[in-house]
Amino acid sequence: MTIQAPNVMAEVLATRHHLHRFPEIGLSEFNTSDYVAEQLVALGYEVTRGLATTGVVATLRNGLNNRSIGIRADFDALPILEETGLPYASEIPGVMHACGHDGHTAMLLGAAKILAERRNFDGVIHLIFQPAEENFGGARIMIEDGLFDRFPCDAVFALHNDPDIAFGHFALREGPIMAAVDECKITVNGRGGHGAEPQSTADPIVCGASIVMALQTIVSRNIHPLDPTVITVGGFHAGAASNVIPERAEMVLSIRSFDPKVRDQLEQRIRAVAEGQAASYGMGVTIDYQRGYDPTVNHKAETDFVRNLAVSFAGQDKVYDLPRPMMGSEDFGYMLAERPGTYFFLGTQRTPDDPPLHHPRYDFNDDILPVGTTFWVELAERYLSRS
Repeated sequence: MTIQAPNVMAEVLATRHHLHRFPEIGLSEFNTSDYVAEQLVALGYEVTRGLATTGVVATLRNGLNNRSIGIRADFDALPILEETGLPYASEIPGVMHACGHDGHTAMLLGAAKILAERRNFDGVIHLIFQPAEENFGGARIMIEDGLFDRFPCDAVFALHNDPDIAFGHFALREGPIMAAVDECKITVNGRGGHGAEPQSTADPIVCGASIVMALQTIVSRNIHPLDPTVITVGGFHAGAASNVIPERAEMVLSIRSFDPKVRDQLEQRIRAVAEGQAASYGMGVTIDYQRGYDPTVNHKAETDFVRNLAVSFAGQDKVYDLPRPMMGSEDFGYMLAERPGTYFFLGTQRTPDDPPLHHPRYDFNDDILPVGTTFWVELAERYLSRS
């Protein structure tokens, strides 16, 4: 690391803890948006608000070059009750920053201050503070609201902290790095009755259990073994008493894939399996299938750029390419579909027993704040180098 900014780091830490104490769910991050915008205005940025309701874009120009770069940080939280017991724990019941978006935003705000003070670049920097990454596709909404029409970017970049990766290590991948995600709700419509007289009912629980088991054969028997796919039944809801057969059973599924044709095939097979299994029990199903985020696909030139920069920044031993994409999902893929760029991971692991992302005891590792902050400065300055 070539940039030393201890005073800025104290502010970055304070910012991170403030954001952690006052988390907000996607598309309702009004106080967070105010807080971010006020800091950026004070630093002299041109600040635009209102994209995707609470999004903030901060623009800094220097020199004569029109070349431009976009760097994104997400700032929404999750509907999780925090269990960390930290002095800066969430003060909003049932809402917490369990994915580290508070850290992402704090690092980019710290970088914003250093970039504004140094002005060691020639071109235009757009800092994109995005709402609603977790559930509502804030990236897509910002694009629909004219993000890249109003703020042209030659390339866009984003990072995510990862407590499963060694501290300070950079993990990258050209091409697909995160999966598409779809959701499906299957409702089995049976005929309820007394638990002692099952022959007089159409038991949706038995039918639903058969559907769950049959769904497992789609990935193992219908999809090519080299096409990464996941079907997870994350919820099964039916009945409330041991002696009552309910009228219906509900299942909720998460479906992950990369290839568009495989994505279509998964939907077709899930529908066919659910309907076929239900018919075999003399019942019907209602299927609500919702397409979610598209895959996140990195571009080669920008991935190479980040890899080379990370090697000079952290050392060859702390930079590696992921051998396969991750099955999680990320709406930054919508930005990468519109502009060249790359999405990468920054390791924050303290110990192998660190709670994972989206866990009620997860807490962003503050020790990584100087690394992420100064890396964003290096990246912006290198990309918009005067040379």
